[in-house]
Amino acid sequence: MRYLPTALLVASLGLACTAQAQTLVATSNILVRALDRSLDFSSDTTTSLRDMKVVLAAREEAASFVASAGELRGVQLEAALRSLREQLPEAREASDMQLAEAILAL
Repeated sequence: MRYLPTALLVASLGLACTAQAQTLVATSNILVRALDRSLDFSSDTTTSLRDMKVVLAAREEAASFVASAGELRGVQLEAALRSLREQLPEAREASDMQLAEAILAL
């Protein structure tokens, strides 16, 4: 009987971690597919390539942002987040943390 609260806590933590991981995977997949689509089908490929460079240049700052739980925000990361939200409707509803994690997954 004494172990029941502990078991319930462990089970709920496991479910929460699984849900967060699935959200990250879904956000990353949406971002990767959308960026790929924008590169393949954009009428202005130069703009898409420039936006992709902005996103890739922000990877180091995205890592710092994620590692600091959102405390460290760099200019390159801000530019990448703005660019993603402007170019990809799927990214508009994602949090900054989700987008930063997705940038790291690229």
